[in-house]
Amino acid sequence: MTTISKTITKDDIIVSGARSTGVIHIGNYFGAIRNFAKMIDDFENPSFFFIADWHALTTHQDAALLKDSVRKTLATYLGCGLDPNKSTIYLQSDVPAISELYLYLNMFAHLGELERTATFKEKIAANPNNINAGLLTYPVLMAADVLIHKGTKVPVGKDQAQHIEMIRTFSNRLNRVYKKEIFKEALAYSYSDDFVTVPSLNGSGKMSKSDDPNSAILLLDSDKDIEKKIKRAKTDTGPTEKNSPLTQEVKNLFDLMALFSNEEQITYFKNSYLDCSIRYGDLKNQLALDAIQFIRPLREQIEEYINKPNLLVEIAKSGAEKANNSANNTIEELRDTLGLTRKFLNKISN
Repeated sequence: MTTISKTITKDDIIVSGARSTGVIHIGNYFGAIRNFAKMIDDFENPSFFFIADWHALTTHQDAALLKDSVRKTLATYLGCGLDPNKSTIYLQSDVPAISELYLYLNMFAHLGELERTATFKEKIAANPNNINAGLLTYPVLMAADVLIHKGTKVPVGKDQAQHIEMIRTFSNRLNRVYKKEIFKEALAYSYSDDFVTVPSLNGSGKMSKSDDPNSAILLLDSDKDIEKKIKRAKTDTGPTEKNSPLTQEVKNLFDLMALFSNEEQITYFKNSYLDCSIRYGDLKNQLALDAIQFIRPLREQIEEYINKPNLLVEIAKSGAEKANNSANNTIEELRDTLGLTRKFLNKISN
């Protein structure tokens, strides 16, 4: 059972990130990025938000594509409200200490538990010709991302909740072996009662751009693209009896309406479904209109940052400097605990 925290104390350190895909969809926004922006406005705690470009290498991306994706992901963070003056925003690969901690934590990760990870099973099913060690140890690198800053609260989407449990498993093992509380327990954090899971437009599962480009609404989609995708969303043939339960396809559309539409519109279409008078074309038109009105200002802000590459570089450099200061403090303490520091070598030579 995943432990989900809904409180932040003065001692908490907030850490989270997103894989550098460059094409972030509304599931990423509602599941993670929106919470990032809320937290830095609501709390004065140290907060670290990174772009996981090392994680992206598990799919062997083209180098030029990865650079472009990183740029767009950083612009998306900023365009969606993350303030670099209130938090530390940086690229994962700009903090070498993360890779060192990743190495140490691998000594405390068991093969069986890594193979049972839900995301590992999903990845190898989707990429049977690229089952690499990076995919297997993805949770270990994620643990290093959080623990390098001694993070205690991790705002993540539902699909990452299992990884937070594993972060605690690895860190607790290390603490027990060395009989020292080097790391505190990290908890998944959510603003609401439940994690937000945004459904796919193809009628099943969560929204994912990897399955079908038309099943996900991207933050950089044009108004026309958003309208086209929603109008193509899968539905059923319509209810034939009054008060029929929603089919999965139609429930998905109403779940999307809950993100963009007002209660009056939602109630109207639900009632029309129950009395068998619903017209899916009208529902989709309303959903498209509401989604466009919500996404357009976000897209425009993101595009504004994309068109300012020098500003993006400046923000990334500043974030890297702050992130490295924090990370190096942690890694030096850990090296000393493990017996890997110069101080240890000096002791045994005297």
